[in-house]
Amino acid sequence: MVETIQWTDDGVVMIDQTRLPLTEAYVTCRTYEEVATAIRDMIIRGAPAIGVAAAMGVAIGVLRAGEADLDAQVETICDTLAKTRPTAVNLFWAIGRMKRLYDSLQGRPIAEIRARLVEEAKLVREEDIAINRAMGRNGAALVPDGKTVLTHCNAGALATAGYGTALGVIRAAREAGKNIDVFADETRPFLQGARLTVWELQQDGIPTTLITDNMAGHFMKSGRIGCVVVGADRIAANGDVANKVGT
Repeated sequence: MVETIQWTDDGVVMIDQTRLPLTEAYVTCRTYEEVATAIRDMIIRGAPAIGVAAAMGVAIGVLRAGEADLDAQVETICDTLAKTRPTAVNLFWAIGRMKRLYDSLQGRPIAEIRARLVEEAKLVREEDIAINRAMGRNGAALVPDGKTVLTHCNAGALATAGYGTALGVIRAAREAGKNIDVFADETRPFLQGARLTVWELQQDGIPTTLITDNMAGHFMKSGRIGCVVVGADRIAANGDVANKVGT
């Protein structure tokens, strides 16, 4: 499984998704400003991954902050991170979670506050991976054996803390012994399918074929496609979904 983002003693380490698939490189963010830049420049992308990055950004910001006027510094840290991707719901969820924890620790020693925030940021990452694995197990039962799965955009390990949402279903189906392969739409104009989905599935040894977006209809008509698995940027109460252009 691709390690999208990790907390280390050196800082927040994340894979540079702007350089995939040609180069597998990692960026180490040692300040909250560097985390903010990574989110803004799409070095890290995908709603769940952005949420984890934001939580770690708050934690590393407080870890590096001075003791004087800490409340004001936390406000600046949270505000800076919030302005990076205004459409990312997980970003604000994670910042809010970290801010509520900070507020609950008022009056505690600075060392304890820092340690608790770091612990919480790590927990956000662990919870995301656990959620994705559960989603994968639930979805795997819906994937027909011996067929091809069609995907659009990237909703895999690279878009999350690890394992993936839509691609997590594919991973879980393979782990369950199902004989499936994947056709991945290139997903114009940013080519998340071509640059990211194909790369990460190949890392796991899952047979994957890249197709142009307008080939999807042909393969669905041919009967080869057993199911289509995509992410969703929004899901309404009535079941309607909003996702990338082309979905």
